[in-house]
Amino acid sequence: MRYTGAPERRAELLRMLAAEGYLASADAAERMGVSEMTVRRDLQRLSDAGRVRRVAGGATLAGAALPFERRTAVDASFKRLVVEAAAAELEGADVVALDAGTTVAAMTALVRARTVVTHSLPVVTALAGRRPDALICAGGEYQSDTRAFAGPIAEAALRSVRTQVAVLSATAITADGLWGTSTLDAAIKRVLAEQADRVVVVADGAKIGGSAPVRIMDVERADVLVTDSRADTAVLDGIRARGVAVRIAG
Repeated sequence: MRYTGAPERRAELLRMLAAEGYLASADAAERMGVSEMTVRRDLQRLSDAGRVRRVAGGATLAGAALPFERRTAVDASFKRLVVEAAAAELEGADVVALDAGTTVAAMTALVRARTVVTHSLPVVTALAGRRPDALICAGGEYQSDTRAFAGPIAEAALRSVRTQVAVLSATAITADGLWGTSTLDAAIKRVLAEQADRVVVVADGAKIGGSAPVRIMDVERADVLVTDSRADTAVLDGIRARGVAVRIAG
């Protein structure tokens, strides 16, 4: 069925979201027989009305967290390009911190550091089989949405370790900041940045210029931003103006 009327399209988008939890714009466009731009406009209208929450590549129902597995699959091909480019930024570093983002988790096979510090369970699981010389995991309050530990216990543990490079992610990145959805996760990222000599931020292009409710840190706290060719060039120019080196993968 082709949906030509806006009310019918938006009602169908809400129905699909209620049934599936997450909806990719490209998938919705194909299923409804309309352009992806039309779906994006409809989702933005629904977001403005407080009915849905926009996330990279699509939307969830307002108040619903995007499951870790779904976030891993979103824009997977672009994430691969980003992590391959970001791995080059770790060359020569013996002690590296990895946060709990899905893009960061995808880097584990490319990390060659002798010591890895993390609070992410997927990172620990991936690296345990590879047995780096030292794998340091901060425990604390387990967060099912990020598959990671957070809270005061985790923060205290991470403050006891100094790293050469911290690899961080964010839900959205603008010219004035990194943004996320969890205050606990944001606090952990700040600790990782404070304890690192150098901060590398990885983000697929769909996150550049996006929005999220929780401020993580000023964008200039990053030394390098690694993204892909879809990133908004105007936003990237603003980020460069803050002294951040920008690498475009692909």
